[in-house]
Amino acid sequence: MITIASLFRHPIKGVGRETILTTDLIKGKTMPHDRLWAVMHDSSKFDINAPQWARCNNFIRGASSPKLQAVELAMDGGTYTLTHPDCAPFTFDPTNINQHAGFLDWVSKLVSKTRPKPVALVQAPDRGMTDTSFASVSIMNNASLQDLSHKIGQPILAARFRGNIWLDGLAPWQEHDWIGKTIRIGTAKLKIRKRIERCMATTANTETGMRDIDMLDQLKAHYGHTDFGVAAEVTKSGTINTNDKAELI
Repeated sequence: MITIASLFRHPIKGVGRETILTTDLIKGKTMPHDRLWAVMHDSSKFDINAPQWARCNNFIRGASSPKLQAVELAMDGGTYTLTHPDCAPFTFDPTNINQHAGFLDWVSKLVSKTRPKPVALVQAPDRGMTDTSFASVSIMNNASLQDLSHKIGQPILAARFRGNIWLDGLAPWQEHDWIGKTIRIGTAKLKIRKRIERCMATTANTETGMRDIDMLDQLKAHYGHTDFGVAAEVTKSGTINTNDKAELI
C-alpha cells in the first residue's frame, strides 16, 4: 500500500522548509503557502510593477548559495520564524513591507558573496513560484531516496530535494513510470506531468549548508540522468494528511 510518509512546504522560495501534517490541495494551484514568496536579486528580470511567474534564476536559491539549504522555517499565523545554524533566529511578517528590510538583511548573510544581492521579497499573483511554468506540487519516493543513499554510500536527507509530498510503499524509481497518469492522494487527485531535473542545490548538506555530495554526478553515474521526483498538477481539490493512502487511478 502506498501512503504519505511526510509533507513539506517552502513558504519562501529557496529559503527554508517546514514539515506539516495536513493541507488542502486546490485544483490548478500549488500547495498552499508553498513558494508563496520569492527573494528577487539585483540582477533579476522580475517586474515588480507587473508581477507574474518567473524562472528560478531571477531569485536567490540554494543552487548558487548553498548556505540557504540549511534554513528552516516555522509559520505561526501570519509570522515566519527562520532559523539557521550560523544565524540567530529571525521572525517577521512577510505581508508587512516595513519588515522586509530586516528579513533581507538576515538572508543576505547566507547569500554567497559572488552572487547577486537580494533586494526585494516578491509574489506572483494567485500561485506559488514553483520551478515549473504550471502550478505544480512535487511528489517524491522514499524508496528512490534510500536506493540513492545506498548507491552513494551515505544517508541522504529528504530535505535536499525540497519536495512537497513524500510517499512510502513504492519500488525505487517507480514514480518515473507515472508520467501522464493520475494519482489519488487523500481526497485529492493529481496528474503527473513531468520528472524533475535537479540542480546544484542538492549538493548542499541541509544541516550545515555546506556542499558535500556532487549529487548531479552521482545521479548521472548511477542512473544515467539527473532527475529526482515528479511534478504534478492538482486536478481535483481535496485534503491530504500524513499516513493517507495514495493510489494510481
